[in-house]
Amino acid sequence: MKLNIYLPYMEYMKHLRKDPKLATILNDSQHELRLHKNIPLRLMASIMSQQLSTKVAKVIFHRFLQLYNGKEPKPQQVLDTPFEALRGIGLSNAKVTYVQNVAQFCIDHKITDTKLRKMENEDIIELLTQIKGVGKWTVEMLLMFSLCREDVFAVDDLGIQQAMCKLYKISAADKKKMKTRMLKISAAWSPYRTYACLHLWGWKDS
Repeated sequence: MKLNIYLPYMEYMKHLRKDPKLATILNDSQHELRLHKNIPLRLMASIMSQQLSTKVAKVIFHRFLQLYNGKEPKPQQVLDTPFEALRGIGLSNAKVTYVQNVAQFCIDHKITDTKLRKMENEDIIELLTQIKGVGKWTVEMLLMFSLCREDVFAVDDLGIQQAMCKLYKISAADKKKMKTRMLKISAAWSPYRTYACLHLWGWKDS
């Protein structure tokens, strides 16, 4: 198992260290991406956790699972759950609606783990952002943390913006220019932009 983690680590670190400024914040942390099952549920969980701390988000998701006796529900089960029951776990009216939107969309478009795993990143973003309540950032987090995609760059993530503005001395006054500069810098990190993001988040938090 260690070998499986070690080889990608050495490979992506060697590549990312080609950027002198990024190299200054890279540490020995070995970030492992894990493939998760039940992607429709992961998308619902992402919506539930928006604008919440990690701790509160975990509590909300635990309550959600308790509605289904601790088991992961299928989209139809979520649709069959009364609106007030979902409100009762601590979700706002808007979030309940968005969660139901995801469930209905996944049924209508026959969204399965197998289907998504065969698709390219941009195609997944284009597909899932059709759902009201699901933005590009939400799908990018899904690509990184559920679909195990190594080359995702979250240009709209506030943490990434703050880290890169500090590291590369980028002005945040003009958001459009800031993002253009970020995208240009991050292009050199491909095909390991997800790992670069993980290190930027870690550096910012430390």
